[in-house]
Amino acid sequence: MGRVLQFSDVHFGCEHKRACAAALDYAHATPNDLVLITGDITQKGFPDEFKAAGEWMRAMPEPRFVIVGNHDVPYWDAIARVLHPWRAFETATGFPAHDGQFCSDAVMVRGVVTARGWQARPNWSKGVIDLDQTRRAAEALRQAPIGALRILACHHPLIEMVGTPMTGDVKRGDEAALIFAEAGVDLIMTGHVHVPFAMPIPLADRCSYAVGCGTLSHRERGAPPGFNQIDWDAKTITVTALAWDGTSYRSHQVWRLPRRQDTRKANTAPSPVEPGELEKAAV
Repeated sequence: MGRVLQFSDVHFGCEHKRACAAALDYAHATPNDLVLITGDITQKGFPDEFKAAGEWMRAMPEPRFVIVGNHDVPYWDAIARVLHPWRAFETATGFPAHDGQFCSDAVMVRGVVTARGWQARPNWSKGVIDLDQTRRAAEALRQAPIGALRILACHHPLIEMVGTPMTGDVKRGDEAALIFAEAGVDLIMTGHVHVPFAMPIPLADRCSYAVGCGTLSHRERGAPPGFNQIDWDAKTITVTALAWDGTSYRSHQVWRLPRRQDTRKANTAPSPVEPGELEKAAV
């Protein structure tokens, strides 16, 4: 019924050039419903890094959806970090940092920001999630088209993954994960830890899944450069982690996840919410 290609943590400035070029070729050779990029498109937020990242993303097939990561801030510009941390990202990508959304008959994706330009703890790379933004995203995804795969995209894993080489340590992450699970979100798709994973979220009906993506940079943490291919039908979601072997991408790990059944009916389901409608209704 559908396919999404997920790329993350390309870190232009220390990107794996051959793996990035091959990923472009793969995306153009593989029919898909969406190319999803889950943050950290640059290493230090320098203008030349954003320029290279923007060119690479625009070379990807459409439709595309891009969210921001903690490395996508002007690293050495303290004023920009505080006052407008995502301006360079939005200019380079053409996507909003907050409340972005993609919707088709096959798949709906909503983005939530978990990165911060600065925060009141020593390690600014860790995640924070706003519960008001979480509730807006959950309500929008709750009203996705009948049968569409419902995806929440953010950079940091909302719940900690066992065995990953680093943590997201997202403030209010468990609360947000429960809100999304109760809203019937199928996948929470993230990056940040640089290794792929797919596992049930142990909340609500346990039919929401956390899916993490590897990196296309030289910042490898025990896994080769790679990305995810997500395929689904009415009963199953299949997550395939593809790994670069030096010449091509090959299947590295595969997870088959039972899909939550959408019991809504077309004649009673609410109309899909367009970006901005929930915000207008709250004014």
